[in-house]
Amino acid sequence: MRPEVEQAAELLREQTPESVARAIALLQRTVYGFSMKVCGHPEDAEDTMQEVLMRSAPHLARLVDAPALAVWLYTVTRNRCWRMRRKPAGAPAQMLSLDELMPSEGELARLSARAAREVSPEDAAIQSQQQQLVHRAVLEVPPQYRMVLVLHDMEDLDIAQIAQVLGVKPGTVRVRLHRARLAVRRAMAALSAGERATVRGSSASKRGRPAGCRDIFAQLSDLVDERLPRADCERMQRHIEACPKCVVFLRDLREAIERCRTLEAGCEAQVGAALRSQITREYLRLVGNSAA
Repeated sequence: MRPEVEQAAELLREQTPESVARAIALLQRTVYGFSMKVCGHPEDAEDTMQEVLMRSAPHLARLVDAPALAVWLYTVTRNRCWRMRRKPAGAPAQMLSLDELMPSEGELARLSARAAREVSPEDAAIQSQQQQLVHRAVLEVPPQYRMVLVLHDMEDLDIAQIAQVLGVKPGTVRVRLHRARLAVRRAMAALSAGERATVRGSSASKRGRPAGCRDIFAQLSDLVDERLPRADCERMQRHIEACPKCVVFLRDLREAIERCRTLEAGCEAQVGAALRSQITREYLRLVGNSAA
């Protein structure tokens, strides 16, 4: 989980006006940032932050450790974000298949060509300024996959915690995470090339892919996250090292994951200041601190 949540849990246990105020500020930024990454609209993020904080004092007084605090915080924020989605009611969920997320031969050729040329200082500078592009790519990922991507790669929750937040099985979380990473990688590639962002490809263009590549493709996230048994990991590494196309694709996927992990979306310190003071007083009253 994010260090801000762990720090907030520690501060709440001190139960002083100063420590509680600092904890609420940390939780405020966490809720706002998560909402922005998922929804993409500052107004929605601020409304979500206000609502979650207004409901938080009784719960915070009962939550004694960081993992429990994190699961509660992201569950209520996720539910609020889900209600706030700017999408017609009853619209069908978008499902992503592995076949349509596999790269085409043309895309692999472009990745190979890019890997062959040296990275210039200008390229590095451009990459460091692409937070907006990354956020746009994240927002292209269908919501049920985007939620897992944000919780895992940006908010640092583990698979078990995400399963609790979403009310699904851990295996479902792993499947959605892998497809979300593949989808955001594709959207980033399109946006970087000045094309219309898309997370889908053509299944027909993948039919000629060797079976070995397809098997590897389905397990790349488990390889990146080191969740595979040693024998499976060694088998995949042997295939990848002998397959130039798999080498460049895995490198590009790792870069996309890392760029997601560095995405930040904070709020201004003055936002919600009055509400923080109100919640601090209410929290201290609930825990019996006479300073409230």
